[in-house]
Amino acid sequence: QGQLVESGGGLVQAGGSLRLSCAASGRTFSTYAMGWFRQAPGKEREFVATISRSGGSTYYADSVKGRFTISRDNAKNTVYLQMNSLKPEDTAVYYCAARTLATIAVVKGAYDYWGQGTQVTVSS
Repeated sequence: QGQLVESGGGLVQAGGSLRLSCAASGRTFSTYAMGWFRQAPGKEREFVATISRSGGSTYYADSVKGRFTISRDNAKNTVYLQMNSLKPEDTAVYYCAARTLATIAVVKGAYDYWGQGTQVTVSS
């Protein structure tokens, strides 16, 4: 078990960049696949990106492919989401999630632990 704490959200103009971080507590972080999801007001929480335990496999939602990059540093128990070329439609609360398996997954139900979320607002 462990705790996930996101940081790095904020207000940015369209075309700008942000890097989200998710710090995980617990010694088993390096064995978990990780993911990022987001939820805009009035919408369902949706998949953004996922990374395998080793970092060797990643997968992105079509809406962010080519603009966002997920990475991890197992020595620091941290996963990152680099977001470039941000658009107003990227505005949402971004959540970090962990699953107790090594392989990537795109559905919410595959994840076992969630952070509290960090707000990202992109102005036009």
